[in-house]
Parts: sequence; structure tokens; C-alpha cells
Amino acid sequence: MSENLTLDNMAVPLRALRLLSLDFGHLPAPNMHVSTVYPERLELTFYDDPAGFEAWREALRVAPDAVTYRVQNDGQTGVLSASVDHAGATVRLTAYADIVAPVLVGGAA
Repeated sequence: MSENLTLDNMAVPLRALRLLSLDFGHLPAPNMHVSTVYPERLELTFYDDPAGFEAWREALRVAPDAVTYRVQNDGQTGVLSASVDHAGATVRLTAYADIVAPVLVGGAA
């Protein structure tokens, strides 16, 4: 299916990206991804920047309870994710961050 797509078919997420850059240009810059596999989706990804994820979550009015959290990489990486419709596209926010082990002081946890 994706082999027959044209750039015109990608107009929805590209339009959403253009509008987000106009409306929220002051927010932290995420990694951005548009794919022919999901031609209606714009992905905004944050690495080691949960505050950037949170700023975008608030700007896009995603409710806190709509955010999912999971752990991967044998408990070393936390992943936040949420999706919202914006300008006709599904905007998917994702953040990856290292999970810091608690520091033991004097042998106490």
C-alpha cells in the first residue's frame, strides 16, 4: 500500500507539522517523523527530555490520564506516550528517559 503513496498523500501530517511550528515554535524541538506506513500520523519524540514531552502535552491539551507509561530495556528506560488529533492528523508524543537507580546512603534504601 505505501509503495503507491505520493508526497501529496502525506499532506495531513505535514500540514499539522506546519501549524504546530507556527503555534508552538517556542516549545522544545522534538525529533519529528512522518512515514508512508502511517500516512496520517506525525510523531514527535523526545530523548532524555520528559520536560519537553510535558510542555507539548500541555500545549496540545492532552489530559494527564491519557498518557501511558511503560518500562523497557530491562527496567532501564521509561517511556511516556500519548496521542491526540490535531489539524486532521494523529500526533503521537513519545518520550524516552533513563531510569535512575536510587542512591543508597549508608546502606539504607
